[in-house]
Amino acid sequence: MVIHKFEDIIAWQKAQDTTVAIYSAFGSLPDLAFKGQITRAAVSVSNNIAEGFDRSSDADFTRFLYMAIGSCSEVKSMLYLAKRLNYI
Repeated sequence: MVIHKFEDIIAWQKAQDTTVAIYSAFGSLPDLAFKGQITRAAVSVSNNIAEGFDRSSDADFTRFLYMAIGSCSEVKSMLYLAKRLNYI
């Protein structure tokens, strides 16, 4: 299967859904630093997938996918912290 646009990548779609959920969960959080960090990390996932897809080589795409994985890990870590801080 050949993917012609990044919007067809399921990981990109799920990353977008996750970002909407993060914004919903933390939208009214008074801790602006925490909210800003987790939302930036969440947005980074789908943005890195999209940017990598439109690069000129598979190696570039792979590099951006690794950055997306790193952002996923950051979101996951922050969600653990949010639970410990009783934000969620």
